Amino acid sequence: MDQELQTRILSAVDTLFDREIEFLSELTAHPSTRGAEQSAQTFMAAELKDRGLAVDQWQINVDEISHLPGFSPVLTPYEDAQNVVGTHKSQTQKGRSLILNGHIDVVPAGPLDMWDRAPFEPHLADGWLYGRGAGDMKAGLASNLFALDALRHLNLAPAADVFFQSVVEEECTGNGALACLARGYQADAALIPEPFEEKLVTAQIGVIWFQVHLKGLPTHVAYAGSGANAIEAAIPLIAALHEMEHRWNAADQRHKDFAHHDHALNLNIGKIQGGDWTSSVPAWSVIDVRMAIFPGQDIEAAKAEIEEVILDAARQNAFLKNALPEVVYHGFMAEGYALSEDTSSTAKAAISALDQAHLATTGEALDRMAITATTDARFFGLYAETPALVYGPRAEAIHGFNERVELESIRRITQSTALFIADWCGVETL
Repeated sequence: MDQELQTRILSAVDTLFDREIEFLSELTAHPSTRGAEQSAQTFMAAELKDRGLAVDQWQINVDEISHLPGFSPVLTPYEDAQNVVGTHKSQTQKGRSLILNGHIDVVPAGPLDMWDRAPFEPHLADGWLYGRGAGDMKAGLASNLFALDALRHLNLAPAADVFFQSVVEEECTGNGALACLARGYQADAALIPEPFEEKLVTAQIGVIWFQVHLKGLPTHVAYAGSGANAIEAAIPLIAALHEMEHRWNAADQRHKDFAHHDHALNLNIGKIQGGDWTSSVPAWSVIDVRMAIFPGQDIEAAKAEIEEVILDAARQNAFLKNALPEVVYHGFMAEGYALSEDTSSTAKAAISALDQAHLATTGEALDRMAITATTDARFFGLYAETPALVYGPRAEAIHGFNERVELESIRRITQSTALFIADWCGVETL
């Protein structure tokens, strides 16, 4: 790309930046937790139509994706959850096609009194934009959209097809991205601006969600010794799972991208429910567990070991050996993905283009990182032979209280994305 065009693109992002932050603030104000994404998606679809993109808005059909690799069990029916894709069709088709992917769903806000301000009333302070979902990952959706706007501001457009995707369900299954693939949206590369400190993600872990169901023997608390407490019975099982977690993190078990990470795989006891009455020994309990796996670690083998660990621990318990727990898989069932293992010429070219765009924007080389989270990148990289580049702004307290994203980081990501699109796709005159 010539220096003059590069300078013009960077300047166009600057010109539109205030409008971008206004857009992001309005998008963040939509409380798009799982099952409540529709108002945000309606807003997004309208914005794409206003820009002249061909908009496809549809409700996910589980029957159309449940047989596909990467599908995860559904927690909440997709009665109102819709994907939105805006398509730019190139007139010249000179360049390489691109998916700009981002998710609209956000995690729950948690106790509202632990926020300094209401989570869905975004506000600016000290160079940051605050609000649930501002960082994860509505800032990324905004940067994707305004990177295209920057080109349009210059009377330019990508010289290849570009698919702008706003998907649901990333936080608990990824089925939204999978539904896009099933609908035929594929390209030469994908860019996903998740909030990982303006670094290129080389590898991400996979995730398994499961529940452990236990049944006890109810009795009045006055006679607790003659009953079996289904909540307390979970304690030795949790301890056994943590021992398994330690083994999986051993140095000789790690994926190469995580070789220097002592504890990349985390077990989380996310929720426990049980009992029916304070003065009755609980007759049942359910614990919700999240366990991570490395790229290349087989999900079925991991599930088999999880079940073996739980049952072995149960058999050593005086009560549980006669009432073995049941393991139920729900939500996330995600493989790990390593962009670093994609040696194709397409992947090398895409990474090189992003390296150059980042350098031109920041004056610094693009750093790499392996993350202990998962993203929708796995669908493109593992199931569509499409290199997926995860590269987004700096954010803090994602999934926590007072979530926020840095404004200048959004600007840099938008500039780099615009330069990447111009390089990867080429440009044509509107």
